[in-house]
Amino acid sequence: MSRSCRKTPKCGISMAASEKRDKQIANRRYRRAATVAVSRGDDSPAYNVIADPWTYSKDGKQYIPRDSDCYDEIMRK
Repeated sequence: MSRSCRKTPKCGISMAASEKRDKQIANRRYRRAATVAVSRGDDSPAYNVIADPWTYSKDGKQYIPRDSDCYDEIMRK
């Protein structure tokens, strides 16, 4: 298998596995706000006003240097 190892040593900063649930909730809020705004005749709101990525459970990703203790664990899929 040619792609059986991870190519980039990155991982999430917090213990959250993903931001999928946070993104689902944010997009539902945005779609609801856009629907209400269109029914009123207003412009749809900006996405960053409704969904703030700073409130998600995972705070982005971090680069793991090669000399780190957990490098081998991060690079294994």
